[in-house]
Amino acid sequence: MALTRAEREQFLAEPHTAALAVAEEGRAPLSVPIWYQYEPGGDAWIMTGAGSRKHRLISAAGRFTLLVDRLEPTVRYVSVEGPVVDTVPATVERLRELSARYLPAEKVEEYVDFSWKNHGEMLIIRMRPEHWVSSDLGTV
Repeated sequence: MALTRAEREQFLAEPHTAALAVAEEGRAPLSVPIWYQYEPGGDAWIMTGAGSRKHRLISAAGRFTLLVDRLEPTVRYVSVEGPVVDTVPATVERLRELSARYLPAEKVEEYVDFSWKNHGEMLIIRMRPEHWVSSDLGTV
């Protein structure tokens, strides 16, 4: 059964690792796991290296997809696709926000410090959700 707008937005707002998919000329779409941030009714954003394959492909395509799912207590998924609306340099505050979404509180600062010093220039790419596909398959 398809989810309501409120259900799909709430599910996307939970800290799932997403599968990011973006078109790649002459190949199947690039599909990789990624951390993301989303609040219901807003834009979704990811952080990636400046000049990375993800960055280059998203820039060329002008859009991307995020897919999140779970298996329990029911099989549920949400896929959202839309255009890039902004690409800006990452900040340590945004890195901290994203890291806190996925890591235990006691690990955040250590990860942020390591990542900021070692991962090179990072960008935030913001996507406006335009097309949604969602379902909850109930108990299977």
